[in-house]
Amino acid sequence: MKKFSKEVQIALVAIVGIVILYMGLHFLKGLPIFSTDRNYYVKFNDISGLSVSSPIYANGYRVGVVEDIIYDYGRQNNIVAVIGLNNEMRLPKGSNAEIASDLLGNIKLELVLGPNPSDLLQPGDTISGGLQQGVMGLAAGMVPQIQAMLPKLDSILMNVNLLLSDPALKNSLHHIDQITGNLTTTTNELNTMAQALNRQMPSLIKNADGMLANANDLTRNLNELDLAATMAKVNNTLQNVEQMTAKLNSNEGTLGLLMRDADLYNNMNATMMHADSLMIDLKAHPKRYVHFSVFGRKDK
Repeated sequence: MKKFSKEVQIALVAIVGIVILYMGLHFLKGLPIFSTDRNYYVKFNDISGLSVSSPIYANGYRVGVVEDIIYDYGRQNNIVAVIGLNNEMRLPKGSNAEIASDLLGNIKLELVLGPNPSDLLQPGDTISGGLQQGVMGLAAGMVPQIQAMLPKLDSILMNVNLLLSDPALKNSLHHIDQITGNLTTTTNELNTMAQALNRQMPSLIKNADGMLANANDLTRNLNELDLAATMAKVNNTLQNVEQMTAKLNSNEGTLGLLMRDADLYNNMNATMMHADSLMIDLKAHPKRYVHFSVFGRKDK
């Protein structure tokens, strides 16, 4: 068997080492060693930290990796990223790519697929790229508002410090213990009242049951009451009252004549006045009306 010279052996070892180093570097970068991926191009104005070996996701699933980034020094807003997608991955027309980052600063490329899955792009086509408005983007957009709020926050903190340094607030804080003690006392009293109410609750329920029983008896008695006969009696009474009222309003009977005949009323009034005058004169001169003598002789 013919042996290789030392120079050839060293050369073979060097070649194998270079191949292994190349494969290792690709492996460490996350790039496929024996690539069968489909390559597409994504055009950006700003890649915001996107680099070679950054992962590519579609609907949350990893489908490829960024293989190269081409920067145009003549047109600084023209940056092209070469992406390698899985051989089974197809890009519909209208798809684009968005650079996204998480809270830890990891950069990835999200594919936003087009609406028609049957109308596909060909490998080597170019799609547009941009920045995803994620949590970090929203936080960056809030920075101007936060800066505008800082003077107000300083004023609020100053007022809070003035309030805390007010002696009245300190006195109020000293009275909190007393207020808490009063609240504790009130709570204990309420608990005592609640316990007493709980002890009296059976008797209250029993009384309520008795009242319900009485109400049931009253309802039963009302149900048993002959309302028709009662209403007939009431109607008869009302008829009698109506008849009596009619007689009083007519000229029949003494009361009717007295109420409606003015002459009768005047005569009766005059008679009463004469009788009253007679009684007064009788009290004043009784001898005019009563004659009394022991010897049977009249006084003249």
